[in-house]
Amino acid sequence: MKQKVYVASSWRNEHQESLVKELRLLGYEVYDFKHPNDGEGFQWSRIDENWQGWSMREYREALKSDHARCGFNRDFDAMKAADICVLCLPCGRSAHLEAGWMKGAGKKVIAIIPPGHRIEPELMYGMLDGIALCIQDLVNLLKGGQQ
Repeated sequence: MKQKVYVASSWRNEHQESLVKELRLLGYEVYDFKHPNDGEGFQWSRIDENWQGWSMREYREALKSDHARCGFNRDFDAMKAADICVLCLPCGRSAHLEAGWMKGAGKKVIAIIPPGHRIEPELMYGMLDGIALCIQDLVNLLKGGQQ
């Protein structure tokens, strides 16, 4: 049975799509939040084109919209179904919430820092099951190897 991988990342991360593709080629079942079930991923702009100008009250209300609830449920269901989370850095708050939830749920969580990138050191990354510096490191960690 294929291991299910949830890739937590950012819409702005230029490495997310190639990571999804590479993991699929290696035989993993990978959830792609940008193209879930070969469809279109969640976009705030589908609720309101001017979403970046929302007040915090408007943001809070938008979280209750049918579109936001559908997007949340789809991603959260994929998180619950996954065996492993790969935190594809650099990324933001949502990806870190996803990785934190998955670690708390007892799932393996591995961060990958793409070659040539630097991130600000984070002490709490010590709770991760590994930090990969390239795809070979990641594959080794996914298979239960050491750093």
